[in-house]
Amino acid sequence: MMRSARNRSVITPFAVAVVLAASVAGSQTTPTRERRAETPRSVRLYVFDCGTLHIADMTRFRLTAEDVATTDLSVPCFLVAHPAGTLLWDAGAVPDASWKPTGAAVKHRLVLPGGTERDLTMHKTLTPQLAEVGYSVADVTYLALSHYHYDHTANANALSRATWLVRQAERDAMFAAPPPAVTRPATYAALRESKTRIIDRDDFDVFGDGTVIIKSAPGHTPFHQVLYVKLAKTGGVVLSGDLYHYAAARELKRLPTFDVDQDQSALTRAAVERFLKESGAQLWIQHDFTANAKLTKSPRYYD
Repeated sequence: MMRSARNRSVITPFAVAVVLAASVAGSQTTPTRERRAETPRSVRLYVFDCGTLHIADMTRFRLTAEDVATTDLSVPCFLVAHPAGTLLWDAGAVPDASWKPTGAAVKHRLVLPGGTERDLTMHKTLTPQLAEVGYSVADVTYLALSHYHYDHTANANALSRATWLVRQAERDAMFAAPPPAVTRPATYAALRESKTRIIDRDDFDVFGDGTVIIKSAPGHTPFHQVLYVKLAKTGGVVLSGDLYHYAAARELKRLPTFDVDQDQSALTRAAVERFLKESGAQLWIQHDFTANAKLTKSPRYYD
């Protein structure tokens, strides 16, 4: 169910798609002013707009422009608000400090290490979206990234006061010399000194009650992961990371050419599909522009 944010008492600094079914609905109101968020009685899931990535070469996804409704990819960020704290899942493609919102679409070009360029369209920075629902970056208890690619790490430095939930090998790779391909290490350099909780199991129960679980999903990168969120009214949702980029990839069983382990990706997809069937959860393909456009964005939320 989608609802609006309300007040809560202040938490301590260390206390932080295919697609939503069309039938999910509920009362919706938008706060008239920014305020401190209340501690929720049950889990809430906020969806933030962190840009649109424009894809010119579909061969990298083993798809054609005719296979998809649009070649564009959404770049969302998510905040999970739990009675025991908050978790930010994925941190966008462009750091807030790198551009200035104008009230209209802003074109932005990123240059990755090695000179590869990526074009995006931006509308909102992340920090004001957090503030609109009553949180500052200091209120984020936990930070977790689906993986280390640049379009998931952009604002990680701003969230370095949160406890970073990461698998040891993923952390080691991020700070290796040279770093992995398609990364921007400068955007997450501050995490080196962050308070860190190493994930040492396939399924990591963030708050200990089964409502927010980070699940191992290797293949796209060696230690890629997805997030399961169990919502009281909406039901279970799996945030895909880059398990799929397009709905067509799921339907046609196409793997990107740049998945580091193609065989493992296929096995992981099969395992996640079994979990979806067994749990009844929805899969939100994070980069699916068409599906993401249908999701209710903050300041409203799913509960």
